[in-house]
Amino acid sequence: MAMPQRRLAGGIRAIDTPAEVLVAICGKCGRKLGGGFGGDGDKSLAKALRRVLPDARGKRARLRIVETRCLDICPKGAVALTSSARPGEIDIIPAGADAMMVATTLGFAAYLPKL
Repeated sequence: MAMPQRRLAGGIRAIDTPAEVLVAICGKCGRKLGGGFGGDGDKSLAKALRRVLPDARGKRARLRIVETRCLDICPKGAVALTSSARPGEIDIIPAGADAMMVATTLGFAAYLPKL
């Protein structure tokens, strides 16, 4: 099923999405760490977050997690992350940080599974 879209001036198209929040994670930081997250420390931050946030899976997710190229912060032993829920700041997530703790600290609690 195609997503509804609108045509704007200059040939630009706007496509509706169910996503409420976009999280961009620096892929270069993640590659330098070679994982560093998840139970065994072998997963990227994006994969670890998707595992604990079921609403962040799939193309129709309410919370979209994407890996970008480089956010030009380059912290040692950490990954840079920015979110549309927290505009104007870039968060530095240290390697080995618990994905559930990261999700709650950054305000993604609404996307955690209901117990």
